[in-house]
Amino acid sequence: MKADKIIKNARIFTADKKHSKATALVVKDGKFIYVGDESGLKAYEGDIIDLGGKFIMPGLIDSHVHVTTGVGFEYLDLGVPVMCSTKKECLAFMADWIQKNPGLKRYRFMMERTCLAGEDLTKDELDAICPDAEMLVLEGEVHSNWVNSRILAAHGITDATPDPVPGLAYFVRKDGHMTGNSFETASWPMLFDGINDLTDEQISTAVLRWLDSSIKYGVSCVFDAGFPEHNGMNERIYEYLQDLDKQGKLPVYVDGCYVLTQPAKMREALDGVKRFREKFNTEHMKVHTLKIFMDGTLKIETAAMVTPYVDTGVTGATAFNAEQVAEILKELNEEGLDLHVHTVGEASSRVVLDGVELARKALGDKYRVKVTCAHLWVQDDADLDRFAKLGVTANFTPWWHSGNVGGNPIEYWPTFIGEKRAHSMFRCKTMWDSGALVTWSSDEVFYGDFRNWSPYLAMEIGMTRWINEKTRFDEYSRTVAPFPPASERMNIEEMIIGYTINGAKQLGIEAAKGSIEAGKDADFLVFDKDLLTAEHEGFSYNMPKEVYFGGKKVN
Repeated sequence: MKADKIIKNARIFTADKKHSKATALVVKDGKFIYVGDESGLKAYEGDIIDLGGKFIMPGLIDSHVHVTTGVGFEYLDLGVPVMCSTKKECLAFMADWIQKNPGLKRYRFMMERTCLAGEDLTKDELDAICPDAEMLVLEGEVHSNWVNSRILAAHGITDATPDPVPGLAYFVRKDGHMTGNSFETASWPMLFDGINDLTDEQISTAVLRWLDSSIKYGVSCVFDAGFPEHNGMNERIYEYLQDLDKQGKLPVYVDGCYVLTQPAKMREALDGVKRFREKFNTEHMKVHTLKIFMDGTLKIETAAMVTPYVDTGVTGATAFNAEQVAEILKELNEEGLDLHVHTVGEASSRVVLDGVELARKALGDKYRVKVTCAHLWVQDDADLDRFAKLGVTANFTPWWHSGNVGGNPIEYWPTFIGEKRAHSMFRCKTMWDSGALVTWSSDEVFYGDFRNWSPYLAMEIGMTRWINEKTRFDEYSRTVAPFPPASERMNIEEMIIGYTINGAKQLGIEAAKGSIEAGKDADFLVFDKDLLTAEHEGFSYNMPKEVYFGGKKVN
């Protein structure tokens, strides 16, 4: 048989559990038609490439990224960094900067909440230093902000404006009046209020930058986790990606979503994901998933917890309860759609698991929804084996598994959640050993230089739980020691499997993607170094020499 590409003398990790290793492969019409040893090559005609022992593995699948949000941040001024140690110093710094830069329509700053040294920041204080222009101070994790009265007025936000999700996405009030501080999706419309003004050219420029980075890293498939409160922008970017696909110019398989952030928008979102499913259905651009933001983050204590935060005594809140999740699942099930959920805290994933349990009980053998819980910073012991039992995918972001970027997270997190929980975070190995489907992702929202989007950075930290002097990171990003517990470190085969065939299973595309097997799409990577035997520390510097998508070399 005539073939397009014949490769021999390679070290191939197939990610196929039945036959994990091979030395030869054959490609025809964009598919693998043979994978095995060199004796099987006799049946094929064509030029034979001798790789001299180079390493091959499947194209990588990033199972939770924010392609569309990244476009928004590409053109967003995040603000002047504020690095002070008291509220008085912060206000003085911002007032001085405004005075030295007069005449702007909006002033933006970025500041960690710790800079306020436990004090509150109010719109009245911001009005005092910026009375004649809009002023926004963005919290470092981009999950909350402070604004002055002019921004509240521009968005029609008054004391009577309801909280989108009380306890999770809300406006801070004092004596019934808005303070100017808001959290989660209550804050995002103010942050991105100019996003719809982006031109088609700006969208194209940003997306093409992202595609170049994906090719560089060998990422052949992504799940885009959406743009909260901005499904319209999601749609515009998906339209552009689909147009590229129709032209044969999309070298990455994009699996998109429709985003739901609050109960009031549940009907709109369920109708929206059905519409997206029908609209986006080309070879490499598809949508079949509803994405829910169930909770927030640990740092600002909007992640929903079973046991209260030790410093404040609050537990956070979830956007939906188990009964609501079950109702959503029933409708998704009827339509053949899937569910992907942002779940940082232990209570948020428990709500999802409880909802799945209710839906499974109601639907019995008719239940077929693929459900994924993403992030999973903290898990309650009682829920660890429920993922496997209920068929819920556990998606982790391994480059976070050092506990933080920079500093001493071993001492940092106990101040929020207590030492026991702080030293048993990111329990991916426990999940893996329980039989749950575990997948990996970058969950990055900023394009920048795309360093944090690197699967090899994620693989290194997933294996070491440490950012050290050998890691491809800046010096200030290093952490003091490996983040406990050591028992949650993964090995390289587990990292690759989570980035390949497991990711394909999460997205329901395992018949065509995720492993090097005859009949599947010929997405594969060639490395000079054998990744299976490479040193764990410094693994983040690895990069494929050749990247193939559908049998064609794209780098």
